[in-house]
Amino acid sequence: MLSIDVVTDQPTWDEEVLALGGHPLQLWGWGELKAAHGWRALRLRVVEQDGSAGEVGEPRTVGLAQVLVRPLPSVFRALSYVARGPVVVHEADRARVCDAVADHCRTTVRGVGITFEPDWDADDAALDITGGRVAENPILYPETLIVDLTQSEDELQAVMSKSTRYDIRKAGRSGLDVRRVTDEETVKAVLGVYHETAERAGFALHTDEYYLDIHRLLGEHSVVVAAFDDDGSPVAFVWCISSATTSFELYGGINDRGRKLRANAPVKWESMMEAKRGGLSRYDMNGLLNDGISDFKRSFAQHTDTLVGSIDVPFSFWYSTWNRALPTAKKVLRSVSR
Repeated sequence: MLSIDVVTDQPTWDEEVLALGGHPLQLWGWGELKAAHGWRALRLRVVEQDGSAGEVGEPRTVGLAQVLVRPLPSVFRALSYVARGPVVVHEADRARVCDAVADHCRTTVRGVGITFEPDWDADDAALDITGGRVAENPILYPETLIVDLTQSEDELQAVMSKSTRYDIRKAGRSGLDVRRVTDEETVKAVLGVYHETAERAGFALHTDEYYLDIHRLLGEHSVVVAAFDDDGSPVAFVWCISSATTSFELYGGINDRGRKLRANAPVKWESMMEAKRGGLSRYDMNGLLNDGISDFKRSFAQHTDTLVGSIDVPFSFWYSTWNRALPTAKKVLRSVSR
């Protein structure tokens, strides 16, 4: 029999997520970021009582789930969302942990339902979540590219396109300054590159305060790598968040100066190497579509990865109405999450 403990202590939560190899979107800081911008975060530990018949043993943790709760209008009330989770101790307990989390949210949060988007490969994630169904409006994309950082640098570069490999090696010879950014003033300068990128490409951004909150709330788990020109101005960047195992790309950008310097590939490569030097084993480029950005991501490897995808568990009959009438709103939730 599984039960739920609500965790309210940040060091305890992060220690357990990191020890179990959880995804960075399951870290406390990510929940705090979302809580500062319209969501609410619940940290749930799924436990099971050990012991033989007639005896009560020590409870053992079987899984963890940071649940983000988004208030919805009117009868819909709320949507619960588990980004790249839950985290489980044993693969055999995946469905049981999801069921326990869904049951808890059904009775305490209520609303239209819960969406799980686990960090599990589609091929080995046979799930039988009670009441689960493939989500009509996923938030994160299941097809992505995850680079195995346990390979050597030579092995990683061997599978790249020739142009990407050339740009990386050229940066080393040309003296382009590519490094991790840690101070807030430089992060603000990097955001200037993002504004230029968004204006050129025609996509909307959060406020600068949102991105600075990532830097502040995720702390050492927020990893910004930028390239700087001869004047010391940032020209390109990649922004990831990391756990003990996984570096997960959130954002990236390049201005006109960076494009002339062909800084994109060196920045992404240094971001990967920063994760590798930190002992991480996975670098997730966070989604592949049929666009130029995804073509650039694919130039770093000769494979793609497909995760299990989005699984909805409805809580009320309003779930169907939500999916029929408000797909645009769920796309907004996807953009907020990304």
